[in-house]
Amino acid sequence: MGGTPRADAPPRTPPPRSSSTRWIREGIIVVVVAVLVAVLLRTFVVQTFFIPSGSMEPTLQIGDRILVNKLSYHLHGVNRGDIVVFSRPPAENCGGPEVNDLVKRVVGLPGDVISLSRGYVYIDGKRLNESWLPATEQGITSAGPEGNAANLAHPYHIPANQYFVMGDNRNDSCDSRYWGPIKRSLIVGKVEVRVWPISALRIF
Repeated sequence: MGGTPRADAPPRTPPPRSSSTRWIREGIIVVVVAVLVAVLLRTFVVQTFFIPSGSMEPTLQIGDRILVNKLSYHLHGVNRGDIVVFSRPPAENCGGPEVNDLVKRVVGLPGDVISLSRGYVYIDGKRLNESWLPATEQGITSAGPEGNAANLAHPYHIPANQYFVMGDNRNDSCDSRYWGPIKRSLIVGKVEVRVWPISALRIF
């Protein structure tokens, strides 16, 4: 009688939650997390770069895409022969459109005395074995333009915490011979892999 429910009546259950609403909410969470992870990876771990010039030919060709390890030099030092990406030095003025990041090979380390003789690079008076260069690029390294103390027209002492970099394409590379060594703080990371084109995949 009245509005009192029967004792044996089944309990009222809330209406079922919309599955589409839950799917949308979970999808948004997944996308946000994926974007956050991608941003963190790009900022602190790895990043891809595009090769715009032929200064590192034949090692890297115009249009190649490379994967750069940003953590590498937080774990160990910069080694001679490493290919590195670095922010454009303030003194860089090689003409053409400016780019924010450059890629070259580390040839001289802090404290080295680097010099040239008969087209070959010498470190502390000993000829450097540049095994990374093809035969066509051996023995043809020339000095940079006058007015730069690091042009290698004379032996040059690399300052502390700085690195002398050159392109593998020695006859067509604007590098430390033109604008001096780069500071450690400018180095973005170490080139680990050429990821494109797939047919030329290579680990450095």
